[in-house]
Amino acid sequence: MGKKIKKESEPPPKDVFDPLTIESKKAATVVLMLNSPEEEILAKACEAIYRFALKGEENKATLLELGAVEPLTKLLNHEDKIVRRNATMIFGILASNNDVKKLLRELDVMNSVIAQLAAEEEVVIHEFASLCLANMSAEYTSKVQIFEQGGLEPLIRLLSSPDPDVKKNSIECIYNLVQDFQCQATLQELNAIPPILDLLKSEYPIIQLLALKTLDVITNDKECRAMLRDSQGVDHLIKILETKELSDLHIEALSVLANCLEDMDTMVMIQQTGGLKKLLSFAENSTIPDIQKNAARAITKAAYDPENRKLFHEQEVEKCLVTLLGSENDGTKIAASQAISAMCENSGSKEFFNNQGIPQLIQLLKSDNEEVREASAFALANLTTCNPANANAAAEGDGIDALINALSSKRDGAIANAATVLTNMAMQESLRLSIQSHDVMHALLSPLHSANTVVQSKAALTVAATACDVEARTELRNSGGLEPLVKLLHSKNDEVRRHASWAIMVCASDEPTAAELCRLGALDILEEINLSVSRKNKFSEAAHNKLLNHHLSLKYSQTGYLSSSNIITDGVYDYGRINPGTKLLPLKDLCLQEPSDQRAILLINSKSDASPTPSTEDKSSDVGYGRSISSSSSLRRASKDKTNAGFGSPTEEKSEPTSGRNTALSKSATKEKGSRKGRVKKEEEKVKEEEEVAVAPKLTGEGSPDKEWLPPSDPDFCVYVYEVTRSILPITSIKEQVEVLAKYVAEKMGGKIPKEKLHDFSWELHISELKFQLKSNVVPIGLIKKGIFYHRALLFKALADRIGIGCSLVRGEYGRAWNEVKLMNESRKGVTGALPPQETYIVDLMFHPGALIKLRSREADLYRFL
Repeated sequence: MGKKIKKESEPPPKDVFDPLTIESKKAATVVLMLNSPEEEILAKACEAIYRFALKGEENKATLLELGAVEPLTKLLNHEDKIVRRNATMIFGILASNNDVKKLLRELDVMNSVIAQLAAEEEVVIHEFASLCLANMSAEYTSKVQIFEQGGLEPLIRLLSSPDPDVKKNSIECIYNLVQDFQCQATLQELNAIPPILDLLKSEYPIIQLLALKTLDVITNDKECRAMLRDSQGVDHLIKILETKELSDLHIEALSVLANCLEDMDTMVMIQQTGGLKKLLSFAENSTIPDIQKNAARAITKAAYDPENRKLFHEQEVEKCLVTLLGSENDGTKIAASQAISAMCENSGSKEFFNNQGIPQLIQLLKSDNEEVREASAFALANLTTCNPANANAAAEGDGIDALINALSSKRDGAIANAATVLTNMAMQESLRLSIQSHDVMHALLSPLHSANTVVQSKAALTVAATACDVEARTELRNSGGLEPLVKLLHSKNDEVRRHASWAIMVCASDEPTAAELCRLGALDILEEINLSVSRKNKFSEAAHNKLLNHHLSLKYSQTGYLSSSNIITDGVYDYGRINPGTKLLPLKDLCLQEPSDQRAILLINSKSDASPTPSTEDKSSDVGYGRSISSSSSLRRASKDKTNAGFGSPTEEKSEPTSGRNTALSKSATKEKGSRKGRVKKEEEKVKEEEEVAVAPKLTGEGSPDKEWLPPSDPDFCVYVYEVTRSILPITSIKEQVEVLAKYVAEKMGGKIPKEKLHDFSWELHISELKFQLKSNVVPIGLIKKGIFYHRALLFKALADRIGIGCSLVRGEYGRAWNEVKLMNESRKGVTGALPPQETYIVDLMFHPGALIKLRSREADLYRFL
């Protein structure tokens, strides 16, 4: 045999790269390996990057800087299962970094991540893909992407995964997604309630907690509550509350249950199964503040439904709430107060809290915690609304001081609620007087100046409720409360304007306050408001009318009507009709104007001492207010020539007066002739002395100081008042009083004028002469001896008001005006069980003075009368 020769091995092929083992200690090198075409290298590189990223946030940022994210996104769809798994694991870790999240959204990788949730994928891929989605879903844009890419359905399916991490990540992502309403609706379609409820049985508290939080969000929807009820979810919640070992879940379980209690069917089911009683007992006996707080919130939510309130009342929920008011935790006190507020809609609950609850709430009003004060004030506001007994209970519990102190609270809600309680209490006179004695008007100043419209509205309403007597209005006026009240009329808020108008209407009940309101511009503002269709309201109209009652000149000019309650006093004048929004000048300015071709302004003034003392140069000439004034001696001397025998049997004057000087004070014919002569002689002597005194300063060269301006006097009208008071007032029949007064007025203004001769009645010339002589457009009513409808109607109203005859003054068209009186129907007198009805009559002062025309159809009767 020959010797064996060893066979040499064949050399490797020249076109094959020899295997190379590389050990890299640089992350940058590994990142470069992500672009390799070899699966093994890719898998090992991804594994190394995963371990590197797992070490901390700095490493995640380093990988982002090295550009690892973009090549990794391509590996999510790699054919090799290991490469795909490792890449998914990396993204599960990297997605917790905010900068990485931003880049992932830009690269639009959501679809690739969601694809990893497919049922055929292994559990570890499910775990990290769901972790990536849970991290991404914390931001709104990512939520939208996940939802639009169909991520909700596979996430719900993974709730049944055997792996707890997959469950945890999936429910966390779902919890983030359902914050959006659209996702909630899709959740119902996918029947997600049962698998979420199953998570409550998990042995991992974090999974149970996330499941409860998700249920808390979705059960705000009525359909979701129905699904939860049908899936026996309420039983699961009650069991959690009954299990002491699950005390860390009680708060969230109560929150879900609170949503469920809003549903009437669920409420009935809980009540029937005894769950409601367990819930109340649980809340009352718990020592954990958050549990008590959430229980009270659950009651609050449910109590907004009337049927729920009824069930709660049957279960004596009030006792539980009163107990919670005594908690040491402020949050619990607030929640209990809010629950009481909700239960107040039930009358039985209101009665219960009368003795138990109101005293505790008043104590809470004194708390240092502003939120507690606000909640307790809110409860008291609801308890005292339309309930005098509770209002009394609040007052007896020393609530007035606490409420007035609450008006200076730092929270607008506390101020508004305290003001509401005070308003409710002020409905009773005894309580209102007590509130007024605590300086409430001064306390309301700050709320009236508030920038919060609710506070403004409630404060104005409180003013309206408490300013019901002169003392309170005086206090408000003196403390400067009217100015902010008037400013509230400018508010753009309808309720603020309405309540401010209401308060002004109440405050305008006495003259000084009404005058101050007018000075502050309330009348002009209200007039402007009432010209607007959108801004006016019933109270603004009533307030404007109330203020006009203290400014009858403006009222008659604007509205053309004075009622029987509008008593004409000295200083009232008839300017004529003016359009809404037109300003009416004060009497002084009108008196100082030069006479013009406008209609005469008729003045009512019975003050005999209103005219300043004239100089010797003026006393025998024409009168002019502010410039030359006719002396009383001229008027008195002219009265000697009168032959009027008195208005009881009037006679025509021998000659018509041609000037205001000739229309002097007429003497009553009932005086004895001799005594009248003696009286006139004495008067002349007295006037002479007055004139000498008036001239004395000029003779000595000493000028008297300027006197305060006074309106022009009207001696004739003074005589009218005296005569009608003496002769008509004693008449017992009102109808007869009206008839006699009508004849008297007609006699003083030219007598009876037949219709056919009305055009010959030269009253215009007479008025023009008076204006020329007076050098003013303002003409005292007593100087007018030839007057027509509107002159006579004004004089009739002015005299009727002086002797207590109730009549209205109505302005018509074309210089017409008339008076309306209400008289008893004489035919109904003596009828048992019925007061004689009143009927309205028009008083004829022109054609048949003293005639009364029954007003049936206003248009027809006026046409016949005028």
